Amino acid sequence: MQTDATEHPGLRFTPQLLMGLLIIIVGILFTLDNLGMTVAERYIRYWPAGLIGLGVLKLWQSRGGSAFGALVLITVGTWLLLDSLGLVFVRFWEMWPLLLVLFGASMVWQGLRGGPRHLRTSDTNDSLSALAVLGGVNRGNNSRAFKGGDLSAVLGGCEIDLREAAIEGEAVLDVFAICGGIEIRVPENWTVVGRVTPVLGGFDDKTRPPQQASPQRLVIRGLVIMGGVEVKN
Repeated sequence: MQTDATEHPGLRFTPQLLMGLLIIIVGILFTLDNLGMTVAERYIRYWPAGLIGLGVLKLWQSRGGSAFGALVLITVGTWLLLDSLGLVFVRFWEMWPLLLVLFGASMVWQGLRGGPRHLRTSDTNDSLSALAVLGGVNRGNNSRAFKGGDLSAVLGGCEIDLREAAIEGEAVLDVFAICGGIEIRVPENWTVVGRVTPVLGGFDDKTRPPQQASPQRLVIRGLVIMGGVEVKN
């Protein structure tokens, strides 16, 4: 079973840890500003660097899977940082359609290489891919060796039913939602691990933990922007 370097027993550098460190730094800066020891505004303008760092971390975690969410964070963070420093004179909000270009490029890349590496198997039913744009997608899977897949919702919604499926070890679902929602139903004997980064959005794990240690582990990772991902039994 493949594991991420960020899951080393002695080091768990997760997006939550990075966000926590950034919040601590901001709190310290404002405290020193109130004490007259520094001017917080000098440093706060570098806040987009936090988005870049978060994107780089997500890019590292997504190797072998979808990296679109990480690329969005890096692109947005870089543009906002350059704008804050006065190095670009075109507002990012005037160029937001570039996100659609990145999204399309990500889909083309995955299509050309035959999908994520961890999904390339002979069983066409052991993976799941869904894309909802200005609409809804409702799908299920009953594979006895479910490997994972990718789910994207852009101004739309995905409803995924995995209650008839089974996992041999670990499966990974890459999710991305922007102004959309993704709902995932899983069996009660699955252990769900959430690694979703919400930006003005949310990730809600409503599953009941298995009464006994379960060898079936579903990892959900990705990015949510002004949307939501919900997992339940």
